[in-house]
Amino acid sequence: MGLYLRAHALTVAQAGRCSTTALIWSLVGCLLLLNLFSIVRHKGKGGEFQLLASHHPQFRELQQVEEENIQIPPPRGKRSPRAAKRRPKRTTTLIDEFLNEDSQLRHIFFPSQKSVIDPSKDAGNDSYYYYPGRIWLDTDGNPIQAHGGGILYDELSRTYYWYGEYKDGPTYLAQKNGLARVDIIGVGCYSSKDLWTWKNEGIVLAAQETNETHDLHKSNVLERPKVIYNEKTGKYVMWMHIDDANYTKASVGVAISDNPDGPFDYLGSQRPHGYESRDMTIFKDEDGVAYLIYSSEDNSELHIGPLTEDYLNVTSVMRRILVGQRREAPALFKHRGTYYMITSGCTGWAPNEALAHAAESIFGPWETVGNPCIGGNKVFQQTTFFAQSTFVLPLPGLPGSFIFMADRWNPADLRNSRYVWLPLIVAGPADQPLEFSFGFPSWSRVSIYWHRKWRISKVE
Repeated sequence: MGLYLRAHALTVAQAGRCSTTALIWSLVGCLLLLNLFSIVRHKGKGGEFQLLASHHPQFRELQQVEEENIQIPPPRGKRSPRAAKRRPKRTTTLIDEFLNEDSQLRHIFFPSQKSVIDPSKDAGNDSYYYYPGRIWLDTDGNPIQAHGGGILYDELSRTYYWYGEYKDGPTYLAQKNGLARVDIIGVGCYSSKDLWTWKNEGIVLAAQETNETHDLHKSNVLERPKVIYNEKTGKYVMWMHIDDANYTKASVGVAISDNPDGPFDYLGSQRPHGYESRDMTIFKDEDGVAYLIYSSEDNSELHIGPLTEDYLNVTSVMRRILVGQRREAPALFKHRGTYYMITSGCTGWAPNEALAHAAESIFGPWETVGNPCIGGNKVFQQTTFFAQSTFVLPLPGLPGSFIFMADRWNPADLRNSRYVWLPLIVAGPADQPLEFSFGFPSWSRVSIYWHRKWRISKVE
């Protein structure tokens, strides 16, 4: 009997070990199957688009890779004070030259040529051309002032509205060792029927000249304004980063208008969900729900949460994303049911490497899918073409293609900061391993292509 019990116990133990092993292998098999399913599903999503796009001549043109060969000149004379402060104990780099307002390469980063808008000269052509980094003029021949902004397509008037920081003022240092800045002038607005010819609609949210306690007093900070339309209330709602000169207020402000070209009435500011908010954006989903995305906790993470139905406040729901990754300048967009986001690092006015992120739910988990920049040279790619993300706009008539909007900041003269618009394409398998275990889901590749000059078909 004792032998039988011992033998029975051994049999049970062995069976238990076999069951555990079988369970583990079953789980591994399930994960592999899920991985395979995810890869097939994501490839299926992009396959139809790639098949269509591969026969589209403009798509192939946008994917052409252009290289840049820029030689750093030998030192000549004194370097500017800003560059001297940042002078590294190493060989001078292109980034150092970019930050040096006395650099011999200044004309490359901030070319003097202007993108002159002349519809009569362009008559008969079927395309519009963009020149990243040049001075862009409105229909009156004046430089466009819409920095750090975004674009609203108003379906009621079938018009595009481009909002941004109006920085046509002198650049100075608010503090001895602080960042360069311009007094608040307001939010500029430009309208267009074709994404190329821009009419100046004026300042739609103006600074306060005398009330020093007001958020919009000229001594404070107004950055990254974005506007969305609320179908239920019939109001155009603007969200923006509001701060004081020392960047300690770290809040968001809200303004509303009955018309896309303003004027907007300022409603006030808050720290969303009780947290600091600096670089931010808003995103309106296909179901009409709008979300606020902002850099928080000393820029160490991003927070995301839905707005109330009237878009005038945040709800109590909030998720932390990209925790500990120190990302800012979020630009969020959606393609074929997947959410994508471009972010930058935190280096003040100095350019740095962009990263693309993807998620199946807007609340995450968000996975980093690598640097999306292609072309130029290695330095161009590691500095987001010497620019910083601000917005991603769907490219009309070419599904899966977008306009990546970025600012090439000029810390020596912020009013002379430039716009870098480039084609962004979502297609193909990911080219870098993901942070997610077992390598799934398999996101489509996000690619931003460098071009000195590129075109899109005319928007009707």
